[in-house]
Amino acid sequence: MLYLIAGFGGSIMSSLFIQTGISVGASGALFGLLGSMLSELITNWTIYSNKAPLLTLVLVIVINLAMGILPHVDNFAHIGGFISGFLLGFVFLIRPQFGYVSQKKVPPGYIAPSRKPKHKTYQYVLWVCSLILLIAGFAIGLILLLRGVNLNEHCSWCHYMSCIPTPLWSCKNRQVYCQSTEFGKSLNLTCISNGKSEIYPLTEENTSQVQQLCSKLCG
Repeated sequence: MLYLIAGFGGSIMSSLFIQTGISVGASGALFGLLGSMLSELITNWTIYSNKAPLLTLVLVIVINLAMGILPHVDNFAHIGGFISGFLLGFVFLIRPQFGYVSQKKVPPGYIAPSRKPKHKTYQYVLWVCSLILLIAGFAIGLILLLRGVNLNEHCSWCHYMSCIPTPLWSCKNRQVYCQSTEFGKSLNLTCISNGKSEIYPLTEENTSQVQQLCSKLCG
């Protein structure tokens, strides 16, 4: 459930920012697993005697998110999946605190040395806050998506989270252009960038999908 919901959250965020192309893959869900590992360490802090894995995990997360600023990498799916997984970890991966003994597991005649509560107060607070943020985030994201909102129009710097231009590469999407010629019942398309030509039947479907045919021809 965590994997699927985190992947869904990553796809929503990707769709709200990247509307001129299609991104596929499981990276959003995988980043959700990384986020849930981090929140699991935080919410179950008392049961771990060795805190070193936290630094290792943070380093892995930072390196992977930093790689998302390269071109042709959908870092919005990574960030959305990571945030979803981070919140889901507080909900799904909460464990009893160290020293808690379930009365159902106590053998007959044995008296538990102490009766600690199952969870600490901060665990309950994180559980409730994360659940509220998840429900609100998914609801708002779906509403904006169904309304066709492009968040880039409301955030002028957000595109840098997915790609930072440098002298080595450009973040601009490559535009494709084709020259079209109609003769008889045929449609001739010629890609300007590579010179490839293709003849298609002149139908209503092909006429309405000239840009898609051009993208396929130039690709």
